Amino acid sequence: MAPGFAQPEVYGLMDKPKFTVNELSYLDNQYMRSQRNLIEDIVRRSLGSSFTGDPSFDVPVLQRLLSEGKVLPHQRQELQAMGIILGDLLAEKLGMEWVIYEDDLGRSRALQLNGTDNFLFPVTMISRRVEAGNTTPVQAIYDKAVTTIEPLIPPKPFE
Repeated sequence: MAPGFAQPEVYGLMDKPKFTVNELSYLDNQYMRSQRNLIEDIVRRSLGSSFTGDPSFDVPVLQRLLSEGKVLPHQRQELQAMGIILGDLLAEKLGMEWVIYEDDLGRSRALQLNGTDNFLFPVTMISRRVEAGNTTPVQAIYDKAVTTIEPLIPPKPFE
C-alpha cells in the first residue's frame, strides 16, 4: 500500500464526515441581504464609503471597520455581516456558491466549490478571530482562503 494511505486492518475504517448541502432558502437569502445592508450602512455612515465588489478595495474597507473601531469584538452580528461581504468577494473570485451546510454541529451558511466537498465558512472567518482577540488582518484571511481553494479548482477546457 502506498505511504500516506490508511491501512484499514491496522487503523480501522474511517467514516467520511456526515453532512448535507442544500440551496439557500428564501429566508436565508433575506437574512443575508439584511446583513449586507447592515454592514453597508455602517460603512456609508462611518467611513463615507461603500462596497464595490472589488477585493482590492473592499477588503481594506473591512479592515478599516476593525482598525478604526467601527465594529467591535462584542458586535457579533456586524462581524458576521462582514463575513458575508468577505464571502461574496471569495465566491466571485473562486467561482463558489453560497449553500447551507448541515452536520452534527448545526447549520451554517457556507461557500461550496462546484458541487464538491470543498467548503469555506466565511460568515465566521472574521467574527471568531476578532471575538478571540486575534488581530489577523482581513487581507490575510482573504488570501489564505484563496490559496486554500485555488489549487482545487479544476482547469477550464483548453487552459
